[in-house]
Amino acid sequence: MTRLRILIADDHSLVLAGLRQLVEAEGEVVGTVEDGRALVEEAQKLRPDIILLDISMPLLNGLDAARHLTKLVPEAKLIFLTMHATPTYATEAFKAGASGYLIKRSAASEIKQAIQAVTRGQHYLTPLITKGVLAATLHHPVGQMCQRPVAMLTPRQREVLQLVAEGKSTKAIASILHISVKTVEFHKARLMDTLDLHSTADLTKYAVAEGLIGL
Repeated sequence: MTRLRILIADDHSLVLAGLRQLVEAEGEVVGTVEDGRALVEEAQKLRPDIILLDISMPLLNGLDAARHLTKLVPEAKLIFLTMHATPTYATEAFKAGASGYLIKRSAASEIKQAIQAVTRGQHYLTPLITKGVLAATLHHPVGQMCQRPVAMLTPRQREVLQLVAEGKSTKAIASILHISVKTVEFHKARLMDTLDLHSTADLTKYAVAEGLIGL
């Protein structure tokens, strides 16, 4: 059988090294990256079978990266490995296209179980998150769900929010997103209006609270 090709994304070098050792028995690690934009680029080049990714990553968070990946590399199975242990994040990850969800305090053996499950076409959720709560959230009628404000933002607004919170200048954001400075300023103004926030510091605090960036 052809060995699984695995791409790993995490912004901590030590975590990347540890994950590489853990998964090498399950397949070939074809690449490692440390930010969400590099992940999207490398995934398109390498076409891996499995992608292990975090939620809080620089430049583009894992949830938004997953939304891109499901369109650009639909054959890849996405397994989140993150510190976020609440059902809300797990729900959003599966809605974004994930096949598996682990948290970083999960047992090392769970990574093997998750890879084997998603390879068989199944979904894997760590037992450390209550499955019943997640199932109720996933199957709740959309009209009755209480959407968090961040869920109402457009993909571009979330990208601008994350980059603003990471301390990038307007000019730098325009360069990263390949848009004009005026467009960045427009999105920032819309963000403040939508979220009822009034400064860059407020946007940063909000992005941290929503897991778009790490501390």
